[in-house]
Amino acid sequence: MLISNQSGDETAQIRVGGQAVIEGIMMRAPKTFTVVVRRPDGDLSIREDRWYSPMEKWPILSKPFLRGSVVLYESLFNGIQALTYSAQEALGEEEEKLSPMALGATIALALGGAILLFVIVPHLATLGIGTLLNTDLGVRSVWFHVIDGIIKVSIFIAYILLISLLKDIRRVFQYHGAEHKSIHTYEKGEDLTVENARKHSTLHARCGTAFLLLVLVLSIFIFTAVFPFLPKDLLGNKIVTNAFYILVKIALLLPIAGCSYELIRLGNKYQNPVLQGFLLPGMWLQKLTTREPSDDQLEVALVALKKTLEKEELRAQLNTAA
Repeated sequence: MLISNQSGDETAQIRVGGQAVIEGIMMRAPKTFTVVVRRPDGDLSIREDRWYSPMEKWPILSKPFLRGSVVLYESLFNGIQALTYSAQEALGEEEEKLSPMALGATIALALGGAILLFVIVPHLATLGIGTLLNTDLGVRSVWFHVIDGIIKVSIFIAYILLISLLKDIRRVFQYHGAEHKSIHTYEKGEDLTVENARKHSTLHARCGTAFLLLVLVLSIFIFTAVFPFLPKDLLGNKIVTNAFYILVKIALLLPIAGCSYELIRLGNKYQNPVLQGFLLPGMWLQKLTTREPSDDQLEVALVALKKTLEKEELRAQLNTAA
């Protein structure tokens, strides 16, 4: 997944992001949503939609530190739709769009699973480690959040390694590489051809994988700074107290996502050594989530990118004429 700039900034190039799906690619521009999938017969199936970002309706959401949470929501929303479409097309089934209720339930399930794996389990595991070591690892302790963060990152990496054993997921990782190569080609101002795309890196600074890792790492610092100011005990009950702490962690995820997004934007804009060093682990992690794509996979990515750019430019021209 490559996060796009949805802030409404005026730049020379259209800022696009994307996501690898089953046998295909989803590409996003501020107002355009395109999915291209290779069907079993070799033909390409293309879905193009107008995307209405919440930032269009509420411009305040495009402000720094707010837009990151919106982009995260949009990536999840678009990603689920694109994955559903790609699964149906790749299997040669007729498309049946998710109802708003089904889509909402899917997003809620995905968020619930993420909160369980990356908030609740690490928190409880850290408490358990403190008990086993007979050490007071209270949430006011820096070590509590360091251990909690190490567990979160370990779960994340273990999950990636586990799913990478699946053949279908390895192909998704190839499409992930194709997505990055095609966007590199566009950002370098080169013709969008397979030959040009082939030579570029499968890694990209704005990758969603790096974004998620940065959220996990940054949470260590934010929690360490915030939790010493929280009540040490609530109602004299450890269960109630830790349930409160978990709720605070969940509430802090949105501002942490906002900060992470801004850091990635700054890293993409400025070549500051300190900032680049902070973002470097995210680049390393992409070596696990991307693979070198084949030419036909690059073709899919380039078609998705071209369609997205064409539609976005057309909409811009129509808006100017109006």
